[in-house]
Amino acid sequence: MPARKSQKPARSHRSTLSLQKTEILINVYDLLPPGRIASILWHIGTSLLHSGVVINGKEYAYGGHDQPGVTGVYWTKPKTEPPGGTFRCEYLHGFTLAPQNEIDAIVREASEAFLGTAYNLLTKNCNHFTSYLCERLTGKPAPGFLNRAASIGMALPCVVPKEWIEVPDYETADGALLDDDEEEQQHRGERARMLRSSEELPRLVGHEGRRIPEDEWDSEDERRRGGSGKGKGKAPVRDAAGRALPPAERAPTA
Repeated sequence: MPARKSQKPARSHRSTLSLQKTEILINVYDLLPPGRIASILWHIGTSLLHSGVVINGKEYAYGGHDQPGVTGVYWTKPKTEPPGGTFRCEYLHGFTLAPQNEIDAIVREASEAFLGTAYNLLTKNCNHFTSYLCERLTGKPAPGFLNRAASIGMALPCVVPKEWIEVPDYETADGALLDDDEEEQQHRGERARMLRSSEELPRLVGHEGRRIPEDEWDSEDERRRGGSGKGKGKAPVRDAAGRALPPAERAPTA
């Protein structure tokens, strides 16, 4: 009687491949001016936060602008602080086994779902984008503390301080508004920090070469303030509900 040959289950090529895990990190920034209030709110988990998702050396975030049909998703060098923002922490959210081409496709899909004109400080902000992208990549949303302030604003719109919905552009650590000269100096400092090198320039996903010529603005002062709305200048950028957007929550269009 012929000996029976043992049959081992054939292994698929995929199972023998070494799948590469890609880290999915979340960088968190505090949008309140450094000081006692900001410190207290941070420690109790109700601070005003900006966040970005770091994938393979690029930090993806979402902001608003006034150009119809254009994404509000952009990327920067990781830990590049937005204007008025202070880096708080880096959080390892998880991993994805998706190859790079699938990751790129997910980022493109997310950029199409988050247009700049759809930005809303309470219902569709940078932290909503962070949660969306994290869930698409890892299967789990971002931690809830990122958007706690917006959730409170949704539940108690008549009670929540205005500053929790419309972040002041620039303030001192004690909360006093800066005068024009001080604001100009701080603005230049923030801009210099943002634009230290071409590698740190924010770039819209799919529009990396997009630039707005300098002559589209009325003057340096109006460029600093967001535009006059007259002549060739531009009106201040607002979210989908008409709220003025702080600099940290504006997507780069130049």
